[in-house]
Amino acid sequence: MKSDGAALRPAGASQATVTPHRAGGTERSTDWLADEVPVALVFNGISHAVMLATPADLDDFALGFGLTEGLLAHASELQDVEVHETSLGIEVRMEVAGACEFRLKERRRNLTGRTGCGLCGTESLEHVHRALPEFQLSSRRIRIAPAAVGRALRSLRAAQALQQSTGAAHAAAWCSPDGEALLVREDIGRHNALDKLAGAMSRTRVDASQGFVCVTSRASFEMVQKTAMIGASMLVAVSAPTALAVRIADGAGMALAGFARHGDFVAYTAPERFGLTPVAPLSTD
Repeated sequence: MKSDGAALRPAGASQATVTPHRAGGTERSTDWLADEVPVALVFNGISHAVMLATPADLDDFALGFGLTEGLLAHASELQDVEVHETSLGIEVRMEVAGACEFRLKERRRNLTGRTGCGLCGTESLEHVHRALPEFQLSSRRIRIAPAAVGRALRSLRAAQALQQSTGAAHAAAWCSPDGEALLVREDIGRHNALDKLAGAMSRTRVDASQGFVCVTSRASFEMVQKTAMIGASMLVAVSAPTALAVRIADGAGMALAGFARHGDFVAYTAPERFGLTPVAPLSTD
């Protein structure tokens, strides 16, 4: 139980009556639950994806999903967004440029499925891997101090209103080089939270090369891919990365860290960009 019901309703949460049992005692109380709603993303009348998501920041979600999935080449191709609640869920209806509609029809992906299911419904293997920006130019390869990771974690945690109220939300943050979380978005799905952040960054015209992304989840292949698609060259994750995520990050020139907890972390690529200098060579014995 995260709330006594006296606080204002957090965005994306609903109140419920609960019966907690603690320290041998039982009592009736109230709690906040994270909302989980089917959200259909509709491009020029074409329903492209249905995701289970938290119904907050849906304009950011629509824009960010379009950008990180490579459907929108740039934000200006999204001309209008309307959110419509129905008896079955929510439709986010987007008016997009003809070029975006052409890409959509060419790909014809259907991601209808579970929260965070990632590649659910992808029609062919060629749709899994997309061409990613390569962060080879020194101007796009920022460096941070190790202390910035700890500050980012603390700053992100303090901004997670939905998680603090419900205990059921992921978050993604855009952080300055010194670790201040400048933009934060939450959702029950880790991919959705990152898409919402991507949309918010685009709307506020953030220079994605001048900071880093911090997420409360593992660093899967798709989290790395989405981060690269928005032009960010550094990703910090609370949990572990996958082997594929590390390979993709390394190939794109992205600095990737995982197991970020209380200021500690593991650099999986580009340790020097996290201010790390190994004290001894890796043994091959």
